[in-house]
Amino acid sequence: MEKDQNIKTEKNNINQENSENKKLKDNEEAKDEKILTPEEKIGELEDKLTRTFAEMENQRRRYEKEKDEAFEYGGFSFARETLNLTDNLERAEQSLKNDESLKNSETLKKTLEHLEIIHKDILSIFKKNNIEPIISINKKLDPNYHQAMMEIEDDAKEPGTIIQEIQKGFTMKDRLLRPALVGVSKKTVKKETNKEEDKKDKENKEKKELK
Repeated sequence: MEKDQNIKTEKNNINQENSENKKLKDNEEAKDEKILTPEEKIGELEDKLTRTFAEMENQRRRYEKEKDEAFEYGGFSFARETLNLTDNLERAEQSLKNDESLKNSETLKKTLEHLEIIHKDILSIFKKNNIEPIISINKKLDPNYHQAMMEIEDDAKEPGTIIQEIQKGFTMKDRLLRPALVGVSKKTVKKETNKEEDKKDKENKEKKELK
C-alpha cells in the first residue's frame, strides 16, 4: 500500500515538472517573438490588403481576357470544320474538268459556273466572319502559316519560294485555322564530275592496257 502511494507521488512530481518546463518554454518563445507596435500592426494589415487587392485584380483581368476570347473565337472549331466545304468544292471542280466525257460540253460549263458561285458565296461568308485565305503562291515559306510538303527543282525562283499550293490555308482574325500545304522551290542539283577521280580512272585503265 505504501509502495503504491510512493509510485503515485513520483508520477505526480514528474507531471508537475513537465508542466513547469512547458510553461518556461512557452514564456521563452513569447519573449523571443517581436512585440509589434500599433503602427507596425497597421502596416502589416495594409500590406496584406494590398496583396489581396492585387490578386483580385489579376483574377479579374484573367476573367475578362477569357471572356473576350470566348466571344471572339467561340466558333473557332466550327469554322475549322467548315473549311472542308471549300475543299470538297475544289475537288469536285477539278474532277469535272478532268472528265474526258464532259470536256468542252455545255453541261460542264454550266456546272462549273454554279460551283464557282457557291464557292464565292462561301468565301464571302468566311470574310464576314473574319476568316481569310492565306496567300501562298510566290511567297517565301513562313512556318507560321505554311507547311512544306515537297521540294520542286526550279532555278527561276529563290530557294524556299512557294510555287505550288496543295491545300489552301486560312486564318481567323489573328489566329491560324489551318496552315497551307505547299510545295517550295529548290535549286537543281548539278552532278559535278570529279576531275581527280576521272584522272585516276584513266590512269588505271592505261595501266591495265599496258599489262
